[in-house]
Amino acid sequence: MADNKIRKWFSPKKRAKGYAEERKKGIHERGPNKDQPLDDYNKGLRSGYMLAQSDNAGLYRYKKAMEAGFTKEQAEAYSREKGTKLPEPEKAEKKGKK
Repeated sequence: MADNKIRKWFSPKKRAKGYAEERKKGIHERGPNKDQPLDDYNKGLRSGYMLAQSDNAGLYRYKKAMEAGFTKEQAEAYSREKGTKLPEPEKAEKKGKK
């Protein structure tokens, strides 16, 4: 069963390139349906509109987390969460100071 709490997003340029190739060929190039023809629903997904919303939301959340002082790993994890508010970044403790 898919975990619907994880946002699956790519940089829009990367997703568009792969999906444009699949739309031109009219077949799935990866995944469990590889080499099967695209149905109307999947053609719609690959047109980019529906997935662009998730891509833009993920990229927006990533940039906000980076501005708040998160590391790249923390920002990526936050950008893939759905429905959470930006937490305070964890402060790295300085070694040798008490």
